[in-house]
Amino acid sequence: MESIITSSYAVHFNEQAYTKLNAHLEAHAYSSLFIIVDENTYTDCLPDFMSAITGDFHFEVLEIASGEINKNISTCLHLWETLSQLNADRKSLIINLGGGVVTDLGGFVASTFKRGVRFINVPTTLLAMVDASIGGKTGIDLGTLKNQIGVINQPEMVLVLPSFLKTLEDRQLQSGYAEMLKHGLIADVAYWETLKIQATFSALDAMIYKSVVIKNKVVLQDPTEQNIRKTLNFGHTLGHAIESYFLMSDEHETLLHGEAIAIGMILEAYLSHKICGLPETKVHEIKKVFLQRYAKIEFTELAIQQILSLLQYDKKNSHGSINFVLLKAIGDPVIDQQIPYNLYNEAFAYYKD
Repeated sequence: MESIITSSYAVHFNEQAYTKLNAHLEAHAYSSLFIIVDENTYTDCLPDFMSAITGDFHFEVLEIASGEINKNISTCLHLWETLSQLNADRKSLIINLGGGVVTDLGGFVASTFKRGVRFINVPTTLLAMVDASIGGKTGIDLGTLKNQIGVINQPEMVLVLPSFLKTLEDRQLQSGYAEMLKHGLIADVAYWETLKIQATFSALDAMIYKSVVIKNKVVLQDPTEQNIRKTLNFGHTLGHAIESYFLMSDEHETLLHGEAIAIGMILEAYLSHKICGLPETKVHEIKKVFLQRYAKIEFTELAIQQILSLLQYDKKNSHGSINFVLLKAIGDPVIDQQIPYNLYNEAFAYYKD
C-alpha cells in the first residue's frame, strides 16, 4: 500500500511502516527514545511493536491510564516530570503507541516539552488511524471540555498498522467507523455509499486508506483550520457537547467519541435541512444509517439544556457566535453556519422520534 505524503511527513502502512521506522531510527542519532502507551496497548500492542524493531535501540516505556477522562493536564504533568527525570532533551524522540487519547496527549506532551521534541504516531484504534493521529492536532481536555488546550504540530511520521485492530472490541471499531462515515458525508458520495452498506469490519485496509486520503487532502489545503479544515468538524459541534455532558454525568455511562459524534451528525443533518436545504430524504437516510449502527440515547429536557449550554465552549466559535458545519448535499459541506435557538430542540425531537 503506497505511503501517503503530507506537507511535512508521510503516513506508512502495514509492513512498510516498520521498514520506514527502522530506517528512520538508523538514520537519526536520537539522544534517547521513549514510547508512550496506556495499560491496554502496553499489553496488547507493545510486544508486537517491539518485535518489529530491528536495531539495537533502548526505549523507555511511559505508561498512562487509558480513557478520555485521563486526557488532562495532570497526565501531562506526570509525563513531563518523568521525561525530565530520565534526561530527555530536544534530540529525543517520543513514539505514541495507542488510540486517540495517547496520540493527542502524547503529541501535546512532545510539542511542549523543552519547546518541542520530535514524535511519531502509531495509532492502534480505528478512530486514531483515520482521524486523531493524522493532521497534527494535539491536545488535552479542560476538565470535561473537549480539546480546549493544544497546538497543531506535525509528527515525524504516522504508522498505520491495521493488525492492531484485532485487539479491539466491536464498540471501539464502531466508534472509529463514525469518523469514516463522516468523511463520506463531507467529501465523497461514493465513499458514503460504500460505507453505509458495509455490514462487517472485514477488509478495512482499503477504507482506512481512503479516509486518510480524504483527511490529508483537506489538511493540505488548510493546515491551521482557518476555513476548509473546519469541514472535518461536521457532527462535532453538538457531538462534542454531548460527549462532554456524558463525561460530566455521574448518572450515565460515558459515550465513546464516535458514539457521540454519530448523534451529532444526525442532529446536524436535520439542521442542514433547515438551514442549507439538505434534502429531507438524505436527512432520513443519514439518520437510518447511524441508528442501524449506534444505539439511540434518551435525552431528558434537562440534559438537552445542559448540552446546549456547553456549545459556548466549541473551538470553532468566533465573536460570540456558535459556528456549525452543515451540508447542502452529501459531499458538499458549508462552514460557519449559525443556528436559530428554536431549531436545537427541533433537532433533538427529530432524533428522538
